[in-house]
Amino acid sequence: MVRRIPLRAAFAVTGVLAVATVSAVVAGGSASTEAGRAPSAGRAADTRPFRLVATGDLLIHDSVIRQARADADGSGYQFRSMLAGVRSLIAGADLAICHMETVYGSRRGPFTGYPQFVTPPQLARSVKQIGYDSCSTASNHTLDAGAAGVRRTLDAMDRVGLRHAGTARSAKESRVAWLRAGGARIAQLAYTYGTNGIPVPKDRPWLVNLTDAKQVIADARAARRAGADIVVASLHWGTEYQEEPDRLQRSLARRLTASRTQGRPDIDLIIGTHAHVPQPYEKVNGTWVVYGMGDQLAGVMNDPRGQYSSAARFTFAPPAQPGGRWTVRKAEFVPLMVDNDPIRVVNLPRALERHPQREDYVRARDAIREVVLSRGAAKDGLTMGR
Repeated sequence: MVRRIPLRAAFAVTGVLAVATVSAVVAGGSASTEAGRAPSAGRAADTRPFRLVATGDLLIHDSVIRQARADADGSGYQFRSMLAGVRSLIAGADLAICHMETVYGSRRGPFTGYPQFVTPPQLARSVKQIGYDSCSTASNHTLDAGAAGVRRTLDAMDRVGLRHAGTARSAKESRVAWLRAGGARIAQLAYTYGTNGIPVPKDRPWLVNLTDAKQVIADARAARRAGADIVVASLHWGTEYQEEPDRLQRSLARRLTASRTQGRPDIDLIIGTHAHVPQPYEKVNGTWVVYGMGDQLAGVMNDPRGQYSSAARFTFAPPAQPGGRWTVRKAEFVPLMVDNDPIRVVNLPRALERHPQREDYVRARDAIREVVLSRGAAKDGLTMGR
C-alpha cells in the first residue's frame, strides 16, 4: 500500500521566475526556491513519494458568475461553495493543479461569459482556499481581454499564492511554475493550440505559450537541466465535444513522450484540457497522457457531456538510483460532474455512496468511466478512485 503523504508536506515555492524561459534559468545559474527560481542540482536525495491531482477547465459562464455572486451574500463573488465537492479530493493530494480557462477583470467588473470571458478575480482566492497549488493559464481564451486580462489574472493569482504556468506579463517573467511535493521538484509547463483568432502581439510573444512540439521539448529539457525531477506538460488541445483524441493530439502525444535525453524521457506526464468533454487516458511510450479532463466547472452546456469531467490522480515514486526517473506507482481517475440549480461540482463516487439510486449520477459516472478507459488504460493499471 502506498504510504499517504501529509498534505503539502513539502510545498515551499513562492513567487514567479524572474527569467524569460527556463533556458534563461540555466544560463543564469541556480537560485533559491524561496525566490521561485529553479532549484539547485547539488542537493541531498529526498526519496518521499507524492500524490498529484489535476482537474479540468474552470469555464466561468454568466450563470457561474451569478451563482458566485449569490454565494457571496452580497459581498462580491465567492466560488468556494461551487468547488467544495472536490475539497476532500484536493486535500488528499500533495500537489493539486487546475486549469484557469478564462482571464480576470478588475475587482468590480464588468464581467462577461461566452464568447469573450472576463471573470471575477475572486476566483483565484476560492481556488486557493479549496487547496490548489498551481494552474495552467494558457488557453484559447487567454487574450479575450488583451494583455490587461493576462496581467489582472496573474496579479490576482500572485496575491493569493497560486502558482501559474503558460502566460506572462513581461519578457522577463517565466511561463513555468516551479513546485515541490514529497521529495520532488516539479516544473509545470503549459501551452495552448491558439487564441480564437486573436493574434498574439508580435512585440509581446511572451503573453501566452502557443503549442510547438520543438519548443515544448526544448523547454522540458531546459527545466530538467535547471533541476526538475518531474516535468508536467499542460496542453490545451483537441476537438471540442469529441471524446476520442484527434489526430493532432495523438501525434503530438507520441512525439512528446518519445523525446528522451540520455535515455530518460523529457516529459513525465501530459494533462490535457479544452475539449469540454472527458477524453481517454493512455500510456504512450511509457508515459501517462490524459487527453482531456473535461470541464470541471461550467454553466449549463448544450451537450450534457459538457458538465462531465475527470480528476487525474497519480502517485509518483522516487527512482531506485539517483538521477533516475520518478515513476507512477498508482494511476487513478475520479469522475466528476456539475450539478445545476445551484451550480455545484460533484465527486460522483462519493455522492453515490450517499445517493446510490440517483440515476443521473450513475449515468454520468458510467459514461465518464467508459470514455476514460476506452484506449486500454485499465491494462496499464488505471483504476477509478473516489
